[in-house]
Amino acid sequence: MDTPKQYYESINLPDSLSIRSVSELYSKFTAEFHERDTIVVNIPESAEADLSFIQLIESSRRQAKADGKTFKLSTPARGSVLKVLERAGFIESFDHEDSKFWLHKGV
Repeated sequence: MDTPKQYYESINLPDSLSIRSVSELYSKFTAEFHERDTIVVNIPESAEADLSFIQLIESSRRQAKADGKTFKLSTPARGSVLKVLERAGFIESFDHEDSKFWLHKGV
């Protein structure tokens, strides 16, 4: 019988969330999903993000769902992360699930 995996892991991200850190964050997320079924990501309020970070989060979120795992943000998107979502046109096309994940609407 399989033993249950650790309840969840909270990952505190650095202030710089750009193309330069995406590879390292990807490796961290992948390693954590091998150990746990749930990951909660803490994005600092002062974080500076670019589109590559948003793409990483979206791909991690979709992969987690496909694998029956949970990937979520500890707080709604704000600051630079929210601005990138707005500028890239993501918010305009959000469905209910997207709004729940990124903005914690309906939570």
